Amino acid sequence: MNHDPLSDVLRSVRLRGAIFYYVSFRDEWVAETPASPELADALMPGAEHVLAYHLVARGAGWAAADREPPVRLAGGDIVMFPRGDRHVISSAPGMRAKQDDSDWRVTTRDDPKPIAVAYHDGVLRPGGFSPAEEASTVVVCGFVACDLRPFNPLIEALPRLLHVPSCGVGAWVAPVLDQAVSESRLRRAGSAAVLERVSEMVFVDAARRYLESMPEGGTGWLAALRDRHVGKAIALMHERPAEPWTIDELGRRVGLSRSALHERFAELVGHPPMQYLANWRMQRGASQLRETNATVATIALDVGYESEAAFARAFKRSVGQSPAAWRRNQRAPNQA
Repeated sequence: MNHDPLSDVLRSVRLRGAIFYYVSFRDEWVAETPASPELADALMPGAEHVLAYHLVARGAGWAAADREPPVRLAGGDIVMFPRGDRHVISSAPGMRAKQDDSDWRVTTRDDPKPIAVAYHDGVLRPGGFSPAEEASTVVVCGFVACDLRPFNPLIEALPRLLHVPSCGVGAWVAPVLDQAVSESRLRRAGSAAVLERVSEMVFVDAARRYLESMPEGGTGWLAALRDRHVGKAIALMHERPAEPWTIDELGRRVGLSRSALHERFAELVGHPPMQYLANWRMQRGASQLRETNATVATIALDVGYESEAAFARAFKRSVGQSPAAWRRNQRAPNQA
């Protein structure tokens, strides 16, 4: 079986990305990025979740999230904050930025990308050309938005701070970023869309590399994908969500007893197989409500419910809205 649940989730949670800042630093420096809710309000209004990543294009530095030890960043490294934590990048560990009450993120939000930002002696200067030639360190700061509801198992499966050393960064990343930024500066047609797609690709590549590097014996959704039995059960549910799966049938298909599959699945994923199936059906249903004009009854059958009423009840329990209301609210921003 070659079905890929990670790709399923990445497609269904609507990744939206853009490179926003090319940041130049010199001497002692520190910059702080707010948590996801504040970032979403400033940069991507309406987004449920925004995560940040930073690529060290020149120089070196340190990065730390709240309550996490700092990590050393060298040239070419990427550091990502998948769960949207407030975090700091700085020239030395343990530094904190002065309180910034300005609204520069909001006022520059719609400027052509990338937006040039310079930190000098603690003074922030948005605008101008970037990177500044006198800068000792240059960081490309990107942001990716995604949905959390009804079901996004990936975000909680990733660490709060994900450090990808330059030796682990895909060889394509730096040249593709440089090309995308160059095209944007020249204001070529479609350059903004190219930047967005590249930003999403950086996140996807980091998530894949984290999955591939995970040691044996871990827990969480990504660890479950690598498990011989549980990973196969997840792939089966993703491949055919409308199938009337039972834990007995799943166990038979993956080669485990009912009790063994239940125990192993719950240990790795955090909840039992049938709850996972219900969650995935809700996610599939939500995607179809948002992206298609299919009737609720058709979607209900397509994701494994015998009636529209049964699907509607389950959907409202999951997201707090009826399918029709969810569809209206999800489409309203795009029609404004």
